Amino acid sequence: MSEEELLLFTLFSLKAGLTYDALGFVSGMDASNAKRNQHLGLQVLERTLSTAQCLPRRAFKAAAEFAAYLQNESTVIIDGLEQRMQRPNDDEVQRDFYSGKKSATPSKP
Repeated sequence: MSEEELLLFTLFSLKAGLTYDALGFVSGMDASNAKRNQHLGLQVLERTLSTAQCLPRRAFKAAAEFAAYLQNESTVIIDGLEQRMQRPNDDEVQRDFYSGKKSATPSKP
């Protein structure tokens, strides 16, 4: 597998979110090779982004440190679509917070 193919495979595997069996099937390899190639591709990608100083920082000790890190950025995009929350115990209150999108069966009215 060339470097270009490894990069494409790695980015595709991240975007598609397939199991290793399915990823291997669509890529013409078995599941163990799909896992091995994804792991290798992620290592190479992380090392390359780190060397180019393009690797995003994911941990900050305080909000002020985060603000200082972003001070030169004009636009910040935060994906907050799914956030964990404590589910209310009351069934009526819980329904207000339940989207039903992850259920295989329709929700009851």
